[in-house]
Amino acid sequence: MPIRSSSARWSGNLTEGSGTIRTGKGGFEGNYSFKSRFEEGEGTNPEELIAAAHAGCFSMAFSKGLADAGHTPTSVETTAKVHLDKTDAGMTVTRIDLETVGDVPGLEDGEFQKIAQGAKENCPISRLLSPGAEITLTARLA
Repeated sequence: MPIRSSSARWSGNLTEGSGTIRTGKGGFEGNYSFKSRFEEGEGTNPEELIAAAHAGCFSMAFSKGLADAGHTPTSVETTAKVHLDKTDAGMTVTRIDLETVGDVPGLEDGEFQKIAQGAKENCPISRLLSPGAEITLTARLA
């Protein structure tokens, strides 16, 4: 399997410095700063990138699970909300809320929910993050 990489460069001190984050093959490059991470400043931040990775991974795993059950989706759209909170140990990702909508003609909600839960538990990014952060899931049919 391939090894994936990204890089980051930071200049200056924590509160007044700035940096750039770039994915390995250049599909994304963005600026980040203290304000974009801990306030509402322009740019991205590591937590948004974790959210993007989790939403993408979950959507693919859910699509596979649906197709494996004989219900190929028209689409799966997922949003991941990463909660960064101050704890006794310092700033910590404490929770990730996954919200997904699947357009899956002919599928009943009970089976949809079961497959969604399986995708949450088994996507590689969920498995990586679940020991340290609570992961919630809200799934609905379109």
